[in-house]
Amino acid sequence: MFGYIRIAKPELKVKEYEMYKAVYCSLCRTLGKKYGIWSRFTLSYDFTFLALLNMSMTDGCDPIEKKRCVCNPLKKCNYCKNDESLLMPSAAAMIMMYYKLLDNLNDEKGLKKIGYILIKPLFSHARNKAKKEYPQIDKIISEYIAAQNALERDGCAELDKAADPTAKALAELLRLCSDDERQKRVLERIGYCLGRYIYLIDAACDLPQDIKKGSYNCLKYETEGEPSEYAKKRIVPQLYFCSNEAGKAFELLDVKKYKPILGNIIYLGLEDTFKKELKV
Repeated sequence: MFGYIRIAKPELKVKEYEMYKAVYCSLCRTLGKKYGIWSRFTLSYDFTFLALLNMSMTDGCDPIEKKRCVCNPLKKCNYCKNDESLLMPSAAAMIMMYYKLLDNLNDEKGLKKIGYILIKPLFSHARNKAKKEYPQIDKIISEYIAAQNALERDGCAELDKAADPTAKALAELLRLCSDDERQKRVLERIGYCLGRYIYLIDAACDLPQDIKKGSYNCLKYETEGEPSEYAKKRIVPQLYFCSNEAGKAFELLDVKKYKPILGNIIYLGLEDTFKKELKV
């Protein structure tokens, strides 16, 4: 994922922001413990959201402890003592990064490609470890990547069709956050809307560069005028729709905790992010 599922920080209470940071730092620590210190650099806001959502579906409080940051020993951070709810999101992050690396290997040339080749064994080992514990996640992501690559090879210019693999993949990942079938359906709807949002905003942000590089982008086949302005006109209404639909589904979700933080992300953070990224 790409880091587009963010909080609207000014609208959070201090205690809510501190809890969000604790989850972010705890996910970073879990990644390091499970997959090696280098894996900490793959951390993104999207997987922090997944971790927070996964934690919100369980009863009880999450005790916090203050410890020194591994990346900055002079700084102390809040961490969740219990990392059980962070294991699934950290595995998803590692598996996603592995397949993203393979995608980069196919797309890049020269020194960048050599760099990806050199670090591939690290990602491969992490992916195998994560796959052993969560084979269903590897299946979801591998099928998503295969479907996305097939659309790109065919030069798909249909926006809905191009966004569908990402939307379906996130829908399936969010379903893993609950064992209750009704909750799973709600989570699936939220995931589909957020996955579609991620794909669309990423396509809009990348359009000018993709046109220059000759890379695939489903928007470039109908681009008229200045690319970034065309992307805004074409995508912003769709982003509003995705965020609104995610909000409607979220209202049906029975979260046990962290509802204000999750609500901040869905009701405010999504809109705030695309307005900043696309300069709307």
